[in-house]
Amino acid sequence: MMNLKNMNIVFLLFIIFLSACKDKEAVEYGPLYSSEPQIQKNKVYIFGIHPLHNPKRLFEVYQPMVDYINERLDGSELRLEASRNYAAYDKKLFSGHFHFSLPNPYQTVTSTQYGYKIFGKMGDDENFRGIILVRKDSGIEHVKDLKGKTVSYPAPTALAATMMPQWYMHINGIDINKDIKNSYVGSQESSIMNVYLGKSSAASTWPPPWRAFIKKRPEVADKVMIKWETTSLPNNGLVVRKDVPKTLIDQVSKIIFSLHTHPEGRKILSAMELSKYKAAEDSTYDSVREFLKNFEEQVRSIRLKDE
Repeated sequence: MMNLKNMNIVFLLFIIFLSACKDKEAVEYGPLYSSEPQIQKNKVYIFGIHPLHNPKRLFEVYQPMVDYINERLDGSELRLEASRNYAAYDKKLFSGHFHFSLPNPYQTVTSTQYGYKIFGKMGDDENFRGIILVRKDSGIEHVKDLKGKTVSYPAPTALAATMMPQWYMHINGIDINKDIKNSYVGSQESSIMNVYLGKSSAASTWPPPWRAFIKKRPEVADKVMIKWETTSLPNNGLVVRKDVPKTLIDQVSKIIFSLHTHPEGRKILSAMELSKYKAAEDSTYDSVREFLKNFEEQVRSIRLKDE
């Protein structure tokens, strides 16, 4: 039989064994700390697109890209979110609602004041220009012929489709605050339809939605033409909230920036009237900041207001 001394030794060894197990468990299952935020499994990250199109059309064009990205993410996903108009989108962007977003260049540079950083952009900067449409039977030949008439636009904060055409009219002798009636109609498609239906004498938009629209409605191109075009600026940006894990940003960037390298990706881009996305940074949009400064000084305020 085991004597008392041996029993005490066995008991002591048992206590040491339990302590070792607990220490090992603490090492294996304790929390891991990092200076970088980590990707959360099963977390949904919201991807907001500014109102390039009406919500239905926007989902048709951009959902395939989001689906493509999600198929290649590990343990988290993006959810596409549209907004009913520019005012609703601006409110969500500048309150930090979106994790990722595709804003226009004005919204891109402004978002950096509200917790976002620029990581990419659409390519094809030559497409980021304003165009002014008139009916072919309008008799309008010169910019000054617009005096006393109505011009339609998507929204006050649309850069290519509103501000750049207003700047073009300004430098060609139109006081946009006095000489014309500005009609902000909510979307690119609505702006185009207003001139087609004769509700406005001219309409502002930009090339990609115009090309996409007349593919579906070729009869519009029979009656409406591009009368004037502006110079270009850097295209729409890609921004991300600063608290999004860098690992996820890198994953999303790699996927988006390589879309143009294979047939499936090029098909997705084709629906956007786009050849590729590319990396960008804050300084990419310095020319936009300069344009906005001149626009506010000489044409009108672009400070956010409820619409």
